[in-house]
Amino acid sequence: ELERQFSQQGIEFATSADVSGVEKRDGRLAVQYEVSGKKQEFICDKVLLGVGVQPNTDQIGLENVGINKNEAGYIEVDGNMRTNVSGVYAVGDVNGKLQLAHVAFDQGVVAAETIAGHETTPIDNYTNMPRCTYCQPQIASIGLTEAQAKEQGINVKIGKVPFQVAGKSVAIGEPYGFAKVITDDDSGEVIGAHIIGPEATELIAEIGMLQLLEGTNLELHKMTHAHPTLSEAVKEAGAAVSNEAIHF
Repeated sequence: ELERQFSQQGIEFATSADVSGVEKRDGRLAVQYEVSGKKQEFICDKVLLGVGVQPNTDQIGLENVGINKNEAGYIEVDGNMRTNVSGVYAVGDVNGKLQLAHVAFDQGVVAAETIAGHETTPIDNYTNMPRCTYCQPQIASIGLTEAQAKEQGINVKIGKVPFQVAGKSVAIGEPYGFAKVITDDDSGEVIGAHIIGPEATELIAEIGMLQLLEGTNLELHKMTHAHPTLSEAVKEAGAAVSNEAIHF
């Protein structure tokens, strides 16, 4: 869906490509790459290199105090962010659990409460943390994907609707994308969701709350959503699970 929308904006894609080099040519940049054994070239003005996130834990003295790291170099912690060394905690990207700022915030709270001796809730499950991509259109997901759920032997049932079922998306000129809700068909519990479209990164929080409360698509469907709002797309996806969507 994202590739389709980007293509309509004139953006070209080359996925699963191996970049062999970049050279300056006539004031521009020529990127040489290979896809499925075929060598190709792309001329552009700028190159943005996304290298991802890697731990920077070598030669900072961790080995001197015996703090354990995994093979990738991330510091190992438990659900309270404790390392194997008493009194030493590690939160955020350095522990490699889920390298997102909002995850680090929550880990910091858990660590601080643990240090202060307060009762807290350990973080042992990162599946139900929202994952957002701040492009246009926005992308957001939470919980399991349909494929992951099936791999776990869950009897899956989904509801998926185009974003245009929410009249506001049409009104603001962004009737693109979709909302998809994944449920355990045996219990009705919502186990995942994916949203592509306007304000998807805001809308995903509703699914997160529903998962926290072990809610079903019935709660999502029956809860009245204001009209016109973008959240109506999420409601309709919940209704679509049981073939009760009105606008699709």
